Amino acid sequence: MRAFSYERATSPQGAARALAATEGAKFIAGGTNLLDLMKLEIETPTHLVDVNDLGLDTIEDSADGGLRIGAMVRNTDLAAHARVRRDYAVLTRALVAGASGQLRNKATTAGNLLQRTRCPYFYDTNMPCNKRAPGSGCAAIDGYSRQLGIIGTSEACIATHPSDMAVAMRALDASVETVNADGDTRTMPLADLHRLPGDTPENETTLEPGEMITAVTLPPAIGGRHFYHKVRDRSSYAFALVSVAAVVQADGTGRVALGGVAPKPWRREEAEAALPDGAAAAMAAILDGATPTDDNAFKVTLAERTLTAVLAQAQE
Repeated sequence: MRAFSYERATSPQGAARALAATEGAKFIAGGTNLLDLMKLEIETPTHLVDVNDLGLDTIEDSADGGLRIGAMVRNTDLAAHARVRRDYAVLTRALVAGASGQLRNKATTAGNLLQRTRCPYFYDTNMPCNKRAPGSGCAAIDGYSRQLGIIGTSEACIATHPSDMAVAMRALDASVETVNADGDTRTMPLADLHRLPGDTPENETTLEPGEMITAVTLPPAIGGRHFYHKVRDRSSYAFALVSVAAVVQADGTGRVALGGVAPKPWRREEAEAALPDGAAAAMAAILDGATPTDDNAFKVTLAERTLTAVLAQAQE
């Protein structure tokens, strides 16, 4: 691990200002992803800004009847919150499906959204990776790509986003609140937070330099039955090959977001109109334009079968 300096921020704006003022600086909260990357010298921050003491660790009802979740709320606390379990159950189920209890005790809401891909070529510093070393190439495209993306990818990168929580939040139409070094705030749909790789896979989000996530907001509850089905190689502590977050209403309409298939939580709202026609029709629309490799073409069928299981359970 390379040497770095450290400071503990005392306000959200101060944290954003400290990050913007130092080239190579990074925020640190739970550190469950960043510290691993630092040990491997994939991330080499010159300065760490600790954001744990900013009072961003509460969950509150919002004025419109929704829920506001502070950026530093730990995954364990979010999954166990009474209103999340009652009104946003898909979120609880996604959180519990992710990582281990020990990691959930440390991992934060904002950190979960911003965690980096688990593509094996990203983690292997002996291999070319445009996300880690822009312009070096993508070893995954001609390599072993079973776990990697089938849609939203590019010729520069086929990595997937690893978060379970983000997939559920995408199905719930979550929004993200931020602050920058000047104290300016903004709110954006979660759908706009993550970028597709295109020619610049190293640019993973639409956050500006120094901009900090302060909260995630959920709109008023939409009812229905909530499901999170995660298909993986092991029954626990493994990232998704395919995951389906779904909220299904009594008339068969609903929302569907996918994990394990794209560089961001994957949802196509226009495709959800096909849900009452069955999983095959809906998934054909959701994955229209998919470009799987020989290694991961099975994910197209696996996604349809996972949604079939969800819809069958919803009808029980």
